[in-house]
Amino acid sequence: MAFPDLIKNQAYIRSGGRCECTRLLHVHFGGRCNAPLTSYNTEFHHKTAQAVGGNDGLSNCEALCITCHRQTGSYGRQP
Repeated sequence: MAFPDLIKNQAYIRSGGRCECTRLLHVHFGGRCNAPLTSYNTEFHHKTAQAVGGNDGLSNCEALCITCHRQTGSYGRQP
């Protein structure tokens, strides 16, 4: 399933309009990607995949730029 709009909005607000990705080597950006999020490059990622018990709650949602989202191991896979 996808995140409900309410969760997406809360994740976007929490992110401050910046990519929350911390997995990639973003050391020079203070430990996270921090790229600006826009209406055309923002995607919402399950930190823990639903296939292994992840849920659609805010604590399991992160706002990512499309570049970072594409680099996650689960990008484009269906549950």
